[in-house]
Amino acid sequence: MAGLLHATRPRQWTKNILVFAAPTAAGSIIHPDVVARSVVAFLVFVTASAATYLVNDVADRDNDRLHPVKKSRPVASGQLPVDLALATAVALATVALVTAALVFGAALAGIIAAYLAVSVCYSLMLKRVPLVELACVAAGFALRAVAGGAVAHVAISPWFLMVASFGSLLIVAGKRSVEQSVMKDQGELHRSALAAYPAAFLRSVRMLAMSVTVTTYCLWAFERAGRLGPVDRAEDIVWFELSIIPFVLAVLVVELAIEQGRGGEPEELALSDRGLQVLGLAWLALLICGIYA
Repeated sequence: MAGLLHATRPRQWTKNILVFAAPTAAGSIIHPDVVARSVVAFLVFVTASAATYLVNDVADRDNDRLHPVKKSRPVASGQLPVDLALATAVALATVALVTAALVFGAALAGIIAAYLAVSVCYSLMLKRVPLVELACVAAGFALRAVAGGAVAHVAISPWFLMVASFGSLLIVAGKRSVEQSVMKDQGELHRSALAAYPAAFLRSVRMLAMSVTVTTYCLWAFERAGRLGPVDRAEDIVWFELSIIPFVLAVLVVELAIEQGRGGEPEELALSDRGLQVLGLAWLALLICGIYA
């Protein structure tokens, strides 16, 4: 059971916090019913993502044995039998889909089905296709953000969606860059798509993703501030403008970590980098002041 729990990657469950992003940005998270719906959606995504991690570990077990860290994963190390991992994955995916359909209807059920389909196709074949595999992983992050808007019944700004999508692309390209630096000549054996990515290309992808993420966040912040309306609330606009500063600095911290070889596991970076945590809290505080002041 310990191996099975470890294989569902509890530390990566933090990625599912993205479902709270849309209702928070829209100012709806203060309503108890929205909080409840978002929490249930979070748990549904935890269940669905755990299923995809198990499928991915089974599909990657031979390649993971070549990785200095991933070789200790329960399936790769032989601690968790393949049959048990797959049976658990099917059960978890079924629970996620049924719960989404019963509680939220077709909207979240469709998003969960799309997430599962993209993730399984990625694990079985698409991870070998350069660029497409980057898009698949980034799509998993973006779908979480979209799900948050769907369950809270809030319209998602195009700028918000762009921030989520290209921010995800930055994280994924960073993961590939770190894998290249860690695996060196064995990178292709661990992940065949790595051979198609020159280091300079991945750096260019990160620069593009950073540029679009920062630009679209600025556009979202200014658009959100412009909706405040009455002149007597003009002083609140400054909170949105100020939130750009810690956001940009946090993006730069992530890029620096990637260059230093520390961005291979974004959840570990978020849980261990104190500077990134301080910037994240400052950004969140300014955002909350702007939205709820």
